Amino acid sequence: MIIKNLKIFNFKNHSENSFDFSPEINCFVGNNGAGKTNILDALHYLSMAKSFLGNLDAQNILQDSDFFAIEAEIQGDEKNDIIKVQLPKEGKKIIKKNDKTYERIADHIGFLPSVMISPYDANLISDGSESRRKFLDAMISQTDSDYLFALIQYQKTLQQRNALLKYFAKNRTFDLDSLEIYNEPLTKFGTQIFEKRQRFVASILPTIQHFYEIISKGNEKVTVIYDSNLNEQNFEEILNENLEKDRVLTYTSRGIHKDDLRFEMNGNLIKKFGSQGQQKSFLIALKLAQIKRIKDITNKNPILLLDDIFDKLDDNRVSQLIELVNQQNFGQIFITDTHRERTESVVKRINEESKIFQI
Repeated sequence: MIIKNLKIFNFKNHSENSFDFSPEINCFVGNNGAGKTNILDALHYLSMAKSFLGNLDAQNILQDSDFFAIEAEIQGDEKNDIIKVQLPKEGKKIIKKNDKTYERIADHIGFLPSVMISPYDANLISDGSESRRKFLDAMISQTDSDYLFALIQYQKTLQQRNALLKYFAKNRTFDLDSLEIYNEPLTKFGTQIFEKRQRFVASILPTIQHFYEIISKGNEKVTVIYDSNLNEQNFEEILNENLEKDRVLTYTSRGIHKDDLRFEMNGNLIKKFGSQGQQKSFLIALKLAQIKRIKDITNKNPILLLDDIFDKLDDNRVSQLIELVNQQNFGQIFITDTHRERTESVVKRINEESKIFQI
């Protein structure tokens, strides 16, 4: 998939801007605060229908404006499509493909796959389990609509069960029959999610290890371990055993919404024992493995968004990364940087068609 052009209106700090892109490498250069990352975020909206920074949609409307809009022409194998993302200040987010509005935004996910590499990736290692679960869910959802459906249904049911537990506590009452209504859908969708996560981690691990070995040129052995309550017992048993605990806490204390990924190097947590360089190499290997998996499953080249990576990697590692992406024929690349000369130097070494936009 190739993004031929982009138009943004009232999005973050951009009142109106448009770009015609190279099918290979596109660079946005400018001072900090100029809005380079915001352009990548607009591209992320086209792919995932949300901000990669985790902002609420309304927070992305330019101050004192009534809406934001993002529009792009996407070149596919057989035809071009126009994708539009629109958010009125007082309304619902709308996504259109060739002027036809999606009934469900989830139906758009996977049309234009993308992978983001940014300074915020470090949170995958340093933060708690929620960051890693969200990352895992996003990776699988881009290529598996059944997974995304199960995830949405699970989250809805979980919210309803938690709301009922809070109602019981507030009103000093309890009705087991009412609560057990949620056991069946939680077990059904939770087990589906668990099994798909298991298969996904097992399938992507050899690719992560392969890319880590190339990038790091080291002898360390990295692995990813999927931790879940369902590794030990089935979901229905978990709900029954933790009923009294859930009543006291007023929320569902165990289940696949507590799953985690453990990143290890030579049998130890990368978070504790990996150097900064080793952690960066692991995260890049993780993202490159994600790109390869999307390409293998969908036959689409995901767009690659590289945000401010020069501040986290030396120039040689950046060159190596982009060359590796090109060797794998991974598709269109978008890069942000604060130094035009540095960007031009790296791009010239790679010898691919490129455009540099001063922001």
